[in-house]
Amino acid sequence: MPASPSTARAINDRLALRLLQQEGPLTAGQLKQLTGLSRPTVADLVERLTASGLITVVGESGEQRRGPNARLYGIVADRAHLAALDVRTEGVFVLVSDLLGRVLAEASVPIGGDTGTGPAVEQAVAAVERTAKEAGADRLHTVGIGAPGLVDPATGDLRDSGGLPAWHRRLAAALQERLPEARVTVENETNLAALAEQREGAARDRDTYVLLWLGHGVGAAVVLDGTLRRGASGGTGEIGFLPVPGTASLPSATDCDGGFHTLAGAAAIGALARESGLPAAGPMDGPGVATVVGEAVTSVTGAPGPATPAGPADRFLDALADRIAIGAASVVSILDPGCVVLGGEVGQAGGAVLAARVAERLRRMSPLVTEVRASSLGGAAVLRGALLTARDRAQDELFAPAER
Repeated sequence: MPASPSTARAINDRLALRLLQQEGPLTAGQLKQLTGLSRPTVADLVERLTASGLITVVGESGEQRRGPNARLYGIVADRAHLAALDVRTEGVFVLVSDLLGRVLAEASVPIGGDTGTGPAVEQAVAAVERTAKEAGADRLHTVGIGAPGLVDPATGDLRDSGGLPAWHRRLAAALQERLPEARVTVENETNLAALAEQREGAARDRDTYVLLWLGHGVGAAVVLDGTLRRGASGGTGEIGFLPVPGTASLPSATDCDGGFHTLAGAAAIGALARESGLPAAGPMDGPGVATVVGEAVTSVTGAPGPATPAGPADRFLDALADRIAIGAASVVSILDPGCVVLGGEVGQAGGAVLAARVAERLRRMSPLVTEVRASSLGGAAVLRGALLTARDRAQDELFAPAER
């Protein structure tokens, strides 16, 4: 059946808004060319979207052209303000953007491990409020939160999956209470990182791939046929609990010690570096071990030719690739994704050098052809994914047709 006139208008409006989001300001003539719609139809939708406050004239297309046909239309970026949070064990990163995703203000707030649940939640909420004020946002339309742990598909609530701070689980509800007009959502951090890598990072040309997160902890995100797969309980990719050889025990339902986390988490990588003869001072968190890995890569790539005996950096990277390949091979053998992205701070720091070593081991371990790539976003992927998710949800609501 043909679409009703109101449905057709809604479809055309959404198409025009998406083009303005992707391409930036456009003239009515450019909208006509990109949409394939008739000139009167484009004129009607421009008038409709302008009247609704979603688009406005932002300039003209050239000095030589004047008049209505030269007007450039763009989305009204300050129609809504968004916040994105990356919740870590040791603190929270916050940014506030406009409707187009342009970052207006950001902040990093450390939260000590001995901070009580109530004070920790208050510090995080206050950070969001301060950042919004700095950005000039009177109110926040949508807040996207990325956090470790399981997100219940039925309720959207964050569940603990391995001794995480209690304030993580209280944060979303506290933000919703303090910002009653905002839409607050929480998503697993690795899933958000996978979204960001697919939209803006190392997996832009892939609709099926696995992100292997390597940072303070480990995790995985699975994208199949362009869709993020969360699983029945929201636990797809909790690879830290994967039983693997090379550990002294087995993981439990409440503790991932003995699982893949014990081989490839930040503490394990720091210990491996020291065993290999590399300096590993300072906190062995995500950024800390990324520094160690990055320095090892620099040492290897700056070394003389292949006849040089393997030094500590070579031995360390080989041993690390051995460990990462164990987890990657387990995922590959079940999903056959064709591509694994080494994400997080460690994946980005290891770059092509570490990715090539992991790929070489996967070729020996599995008959399934798998490309291994290094993250291009690193630890920033979670915050970027939270912002992309918040922007999508805000635009879905604001760009929806008006009720008739």
